[in-house]
Amino acid sequence: MPSEGFTTADVPDQSGKCFIVTGANTGIGFEVASALAARRARVLLACRDEAKARAAMSRIRQKTSGAELAFLPLDLADLASVRRAAELAAKEPCVDVLINNAGVQGPTLKHTAQGFEQTFGVNHLGCFAFSALMLPKLMETPGSRIVITSSGQHKGAKIEWDDLSAQKSYRWLPRYGASKLANLLFVFELDRRLRAAGAPVTAVACHPGLAGTNLARGSRWGNIVMSLIGLLFATPAMGAWGALHAATGRVKPGGYYGPTGLSGLRGPSGEGVPSKDARNPQLAKRLWDVSVKMTRIDPDLPSVDGPS
Repeated sequence: MPSEGFTTADVPDQSGKCFIVTGANTGIGFEVASALAARRARVLLACRDEAKARAAMSRIRQKTSGAELAFLPLDLADLASVRRAAELAAKEPCVDVLINNAGVQGPTLKHTAQGFEQTFGVNHLGCFAFSALMLPKLMETPGSRIVITSSGQHKGAKIEWDDLSAQKSYRWLPRYGASKLANLLFVFELDRRLRAAGAPVTAVACHPGLAGTNLARGSRWGNIVMSLIGLLFATPAMGAWGALHAATGRVKPGGYYGPTGLSGLRGPSGEGVPSKDARNPQLAKRLWDVSVKMTRIDPDLPSVDGPS
């Protein structure tokens, strides 16, 4: 493991700041929320299940007495819920950072409330919609950030443009990889547009490396594999370092941060190397336009011609 890099110990004091963490009731999201609360941030746990969110809040308070926490109901598989969550979050005095952490994958084809293939619908479209709807609130706070979680699985992935709803075929690992490629295409396009608009918001990407989480929940063998990964590579707490770096550390606009050891699989966070496809502005523009059409939510940011 490298001797240098960003870990939880490097998170500065966050007094007076407000963070939204999606999927904060478990895994990496929980560790991110817990670390931020320990640094005196106000943390909104954006989750589907209120009981699980409040149980997570209780666990955080056991470690950090007086932690300032709140539950934000959010189901990324339902755009109506995404809109309601953004409306509720907008009532906060300020929102400094939105950390898009929640994600799904699974061997069974499922669909969102609006009929989208669930992996693409939750991991990308839900993230796109929530980020877009939160932009006006984030614009109120100079130096605010939008953090989007990708994965090393984006490398070699391809988006099936003519079959986004998986009507022709569904293979879950390629679909997951494609959703993580979409996350990076989105964050890099968002960065270009924010800078073109002179907006006071920074878009940053991160990845957790190979961390043992419950992302494979619902699959007995998947859970066993994730447990072994946690033992051999990285725990959820270690997997949170990239997100914490992107959210609170010194970063470049449009940067990509995550583990720097063992080919990006584990270790303290530093700058990562996205794939060539992830940096393709034509693909990013295409995804942006498709996402606006599918969600009917437009971030209303100027288009940028060519790479920046």
